[in-house]
Amino acid sequence: MDTFRKTGSRRAIATEAASLRWLAEAQGDGGAAVADLAGVGDEWLETVYLPDVAPSRDDAAEFGRRLARTHAAGAEWWAQAPPGMDPADLATANLPTPAVAAPTFGGFGEYYAEARLRPYVRQAGFLDPDDAALLHRACDAVASGRFDHPQPALCGEVARIHGDLWGGNVVWARTADGAVGTLIDPCANGGHAETDLAELALFGSPHLEATIAGYHEVSPLADGWRERVGLHQLHMLLVHVVLFRGGYVRQALSAARRLT
Repeated sequence: MDTFRKTGSRRAIATEAASLRWLAEAQGDGGAAVADLAGVGDEWLETVYLPDVAPSRDDAAEFGRRLARTHAAGAEWWAQAPPGMDPADLATANLPTPAVAAPTFGGFGEYYAEARLRPYVRQAGFLDPDDAALLHRACDAVASGRFDHPQPALCGEVARIHGDLWGGNVVWARTADGAVGTLIDPCANGGHAETDLAELALFGSPHLEATIAGYHEVSPLADGWRERVGLHQLHMLLVHVVLFRGGYVRQALSAARRLT
């Protein structure tokens, strides 16, 4: 059996291993394929190697249908970490990603602002004070509940999300029947399903419109979802601000202005 081995910090490996297991639980109910764990240690893990191939539109649509069922597997509360790991260890790209061990946040807005946006504004100590103030005002607006909105139809109040779903974290695994969109490198948590979909759009994903159509076929998105894409992308933009600065600062500030 061929495997792919990676090394990382203890918290990064703990996050990925627990997240893969949690997302894989949904496969029995038709959820998205997930990379199979072959072994894990404190600072390394191995997954079964996935030879990749370019997907067709039909492959992308099927991935959307399966992702909808993964989201619908749900979580018990906002910012829930995958079972079996210390919530304090949850990390995205090795950056702390706040999670809680019991219900804490009153709704999407409070969770998203205080666990997925503001922590990264605080970590970006290099920001101009006026820019930081703008981002904090956007966090305040989100935390107020002004932008709260329903999950897709198949989900309960809180979805089970990948949490770092840019296009590179979907491997289109080659099979006899085509390409199967397979989830890798997750930071799974209890969140909003639209965040995963918006993050897929941020850097592009093959046949994204077909993925969205397949998703909507199984679990219709709430009205106005297109207008909320920028809101749901702000998390990943802020992570990239902390990691890379540069043009991501401009993009994050532009998204924040639309929320204030």
